[in-house]
Amino acid sequence: MNQEKIVVIDFGGQYNQLVARRVRECNVYCEIYSYKTDLEQIRAMKPMGIILTGGPNSCYEEGAASCRKELFEMGIPVLGLCYGAQLMMHVLGGHVCKAPVREYGKIEVTVDKTSKLFGDVSEKTICWMSHNDYIERIAPGFRTVAHTADCPVAAAECEEKKLYAIQFHPEVLHTQEGSKMLHNFIYEVCGCSGTWKMDAFVENSVKEIREKVGNGRVLCALSGGVDSSVAAVLLSKAVGDQLTCVFVDHGLLRKNEGDEVEEVFGPKGPYRLNFVRVNAQQRFYDKLKGVEEPERKRKIIGEEFIRVFEEEAKKIGAVDFLVQGTIYPDVVESGLGGESAVIKSHHNVGGLPEHVDFKEIIEPLRDLFKDEVRKVGLELGIPEKLVFRQPFPGPGLGIRIIGEVTAEKVRIVQDADAIYREEIANAGLDRSIGQYFAALTNMRSVGVMGDERTYDYAVALRAVNTIDFMTAEAAEIPWEVLGRAANRIVNEVKNVNRVLYDCTGKPPATIEFE
Repeated sequence: MNQEKIVVIDFGGQYNQLVARRVRECNVYCEIYSYKTDLEQIRAMKPMGIILTGGPNSCYEEGAASCRKELFEMGIPVLGLCYGAQLMMHVLGGHVCKAPVREYGKIEVTVDKTSKLFGDVSEKTICWMSHNDYIERIAPGFRTVAHTADCPVAAAECEEKKLYAIQFHPEVLHTQEGSKMLHNFIYEVCGCSGTWKMDAFVENSVKEIREKVGNGRVLCALSGGVDSSVAAVLLSKAVGDQLTCVFVDHGLLRKNEGDEVEEVFGPKGPYRLNFVRVNAQQRFYDKLKGVEEPERKRKIIGEEFIRVFEEEAKKIGAVDFLVQGTIYPDVVESGLGGESAVIKSHHNVGGLPEHVDFKEIIEPLRDLFKDEVRKVGLELGIPEKLVFRQPFPGPGLGIRIIGEVTAEKVRIVQDADAIYREEIANAGLDRSIGQYFAALTNMRSVGVMGDERTYDYAVALRAVNTIDFMTAEAAEIPWEVLGRAANRIVNEVKNVNRVLYDCTGKPPATIEFE
């Protein structure tokens, strides 16, 4: 797809995806690549601009993540953020060293409004700092365009070469006018026009899928979640009856979810897809018996999914393509596209195992963030109830149950989760919270119910507010709502005598439990 593109080069910073997300909010397409990516590969993409992310290292230390000087000589605008800013100065002849005063948190920054980055920004603005090192001397040809009380170079620029270095993080919401700064770089410096929109994405995707599939048969992995549902409808729009959707009920779904998915996508549903339901609950429970380690559980569930699809493909006949609802955070968190550690391994990204009997995989949403997937869903005419459904991981309740997965534990967490979601909806909070669910801890404790002592499980309730699902804060749910949910869970769900609320953000925690 020919389109304007900004390339984000990742040096291991925790906000790498957030940078890309902010660029896309400006209606410009953006992708993340590791700093190890060959410079010629970057050049061949013909990006309108390049953004260097933050990172955990000191750029002057031996072995630190770095880049070649040629990166800044390609005639492509470059914006360095935090570590990226320090690296730019270091490589181009400035001097970076340990700061006399470390800056962390919200800091008032004074900017030079004659800079293209800050023309419409307040002269004194609050920005998010997080650095131990600082730019002691800027590189030749640069001028300082922002400072703080303790940081003499909060931003520097070489307007002639379109090189910009910012010590703080404009991509985080704590930087009050950060979106303006990124918008200014993208439009005023890079000269983008902003053509990355969902109606164009749908139209181009349908065209590309038709060309790719031709007369081939397509098998779609349909889970009923937002991502796979949007992928299924998008493929159906592109290839019609050539698509068969296989829904595997692995026994790790939310309460009654298998029947709900069949009602929507089955033969009596509004989409009339070629729909096959596979009830494989016991098969998955048997595979997971005795397994407690989270990563192994994810892999077992993922591999078993593939085995089921292989079997269904053989029943259907010749199948050329497999469709999955992989989205961009899945790609990056699986260790591709940047320097992020492998956080999730259940996503089948980067190609299929050799023994899978499909010609190729199609991941139509692979380049999108979650909120962008929802926009595609609305563009396709999918009802809001489905589009704004709570996110649900591929391994399902397998990663919301700490320790071994059993049918009994699944029953407990299904019932607790259903009560929790019902109380959230009754309180009118279901559309204002990013994600919420119940998980089953592996902790058992003493309690008292009636006149008897109990020794039962503790359920943990989770709710987070997030824009992009890459960073999140615990939602401040009214105590009366939590109290009602907790009271109902211990009274209505057998084998539970304690309810906890998880108030940890991401990072350091993940949104899911395993």
